[in-house]
Amino acid sequence: MPLLIPDLTLDALLAELPGSGLDKKSRGGIEALGLNTVADLVGHFPRRYEDRTRFVQFPNQPMDESVCLRGIVTDAQKRFIRGRKGGFFEATIEPPGGDILGNRIVLRWFNMPFMHKSITVGHDLVIYGKPKLSGKRLVMDHPDYEILDRGSELSEAHMDRIVPVYPLASGISQKNLRGLIYRVLESLTDDIFPDQIAGEPNAEFTRAQAIREVHFPKDFERLETARRILALEEFVLLQLELLRRRRLIDAAGGKVHCGPGVLMDEYLAALPFEPTDAQLRTIGEVRADLNSTRPMTRMLQGDVGAGKTLVAAGAILLAVEAGFDAALMAPTQILAEQHFLNFREWLEPLGVTVKLKTGAKKTGGDADMPLFDLMNPDADSRFGTVTIGTHALIHGSADQFPNGLGLVVIDEQHKFGVAQRAALTAQGDSPDVLVMTATPIPRTLTLAFYGDLDVSILDELPKGRQAIVTGIRDTTKIKEATKFVREHLERGRQAYIVYSLIEESEKVKSAAATKEFDAWVKRMEGFECALLHGKMSPEEKETVMADFRDGKTDVLVSTTVIEVGVDVANANLMLIFNAERFGLAQLHQLRGRIGRGEHKSYCILMCDPENPEGRERLKILEETRDGFRIAEEDLRQRGPGEVLGSQQSGLPEMKFVEFLGDTLLVQQSREIAESMLDS
Repeated sequence: MPLLIPDLTLDALLAELPGSGLDKKSRGGIEALGLNTVADLVGHFPRRYEDRTRFVQFPNQPMDESVCLRGIVTDAQKRFIRGRKGGFFEATIEPPGGDILGNRIVLRWFNMPFMHKSITVGHDLVIYGKPKLSGKRLVMDHPDYEILDRGSELSEAHMDRIVPVYPLASGISQKNLRGLIYRVLESLTDDIFPDQIAGEPNAEFTRAQAIREVHFPKDFERLETARRILALEEFVLLQLELLRRRRLIDAAGGKVHCGPGVLMDEYLAALPFEPTDAQLRTIGEVRADLNSTRPMTRMLQGDVGAGKTLVAAGAILLAVEAGFDAALMAPTQILAEQHFLNFREWLEPLGVTVKLKTGAKKTGGDADMPLFDLMNPDADSRFGTVTIGTHALIHGSADQFPNGLGLVVIDEQHKFGVAQRAALTAQGDSPDVLVMTATPIPRTLTLAFYGDLDVSILDELPKGRQAIVTGIRDTTKIKEATKFVREHLERGRQAYIVYSLIEESEKVKSAAATKEFDAWVKRMEGFECALLHGKMSPEEKETVMADFRDGKTDVLVSTTVIEVGVDVANANLMLIFNAERFGLAQLHQLRGRIGRGEHKSYCILMCDPENPEGRERLKILEETRDGFRIAEEDLRQRGPGEVLGSQQSGLPEMKFVEFLGDTLLVQQSREIAESMLDS
């Protein structure tokens, strides 16, 4: 039994715990993890588990997955490589009691000379890593390891059980952190963990039992049950926050920001195409919101090219016809300029003034573009004005909306934080808000993270959209790819060449844009090439993109900064290198940059020939352009944690994201939260 800490409470400071056994370096590591109180510590959950009740038999060949082994160190020494500094450390281990087959594994640590002070002959180790061949030897490079000490006070936390493995920071070892958590949990009584879900149904464990099981489970079945209980609790707390947020907005009340619809009808009638049924349905939903005193907070989800801008234009016309001003905020200057040019063409003939505001906030005021701040000479004074801009809109004041800000439209909403969106809406008196995203979000994640929003979905593409032919090819086929690109350039088209990295990395086997750019300049002799990546200044990026849009550049070699981008109707070809390194949804977004004009378009996914699994994963992109189907498959393949990315902006960090794929659990959390608020 560990030495218990008396009178321990959840708000006790870790730095002041008596008998914690932590030195100054370990305390620094715990602080680096953001763990300051006992509550923080017990909420620091394991990232994986090792079953140390039995160990895998020593392998005699390489393995595709990491394994947990126990072995005795039989040899340990520093080695040097001629001509290189630093050398490396090797330790040879074999099973306790030896192995009749003579199986041994060599553990290697490169550029870590201090390892010879940590591991010596005779040490009893638990290791976790992936065995591979090096010459004729089976080796593990930089495995996780622990030195066992059965005589220690806390040995029961580290052996003969399912053992937790925690996220670490420099300064704190796995063994020390696990031992501290074990001692703290043994010192806390169950009544110190009150249930946070009122009347939580059918719980197999109390909250205290669930927390103990997640840290030190008795078996894997109980572990899964405990994790599910804590996931439900986490989801309920999230839903409570979203529902409270929505109810506060509703309680504050709003205004009717809806005109009779004459301008919108004129706009729709002048279109050279028929709006889709999905667009008309969504405009109807937005119109009902604008015509209500309940403030609109609606998210418009639309696949790439589904026509969200048309819906936004309809909403804006309804608002300005009622005499209110409207604002549309876009994440980049070039996208804002594109919206400005389109809206000015559409709306000024109807008597509506459209203005543009871009640029970063500067000392003494905002960087406006006065050239585009002129009143429409044919403007109807009865109507509000439309201001389109970047985040520069945030730095203004309510004075920039003399008729009162009645409608806020935010394009690519995931590119803006909650505070940025709130700063713009605060410039009006309870304006209606429409946020748009071209990133299809799986239903379960929409329910989990956007429960405070009404959701409209554009689930069909306008007629006449050109097909995009998608194919998967090996990265070795560069000559064929070059020939294909040149053929299209000779016909007057333009092309994107996309890489996942800006610069080469020793850690990642992938081509990089800056290194490959020079090669593409040579391959595309006679054509104009340009380079675009995230380390360039905003001004440089805008210039490069504007040149491509205006046809001055034929080939754009880029990273994923083009994911949220501009319509270049003449660009009909995209090559994406090392496509297996991207998520499906991101590839679908990138592919959406082409197929926007009259020309047949081609997206070529260039894959590492030595990664057949990655190639197989991408096949759905050859089969469909349905972004919602692709998003669901992306969720299935990568799990919610990877898919979410920045979608958690402004919400608590989730600790059990893997359960977000469980629609029933998320739905249950919503129902419990509604019941708790209603009662």
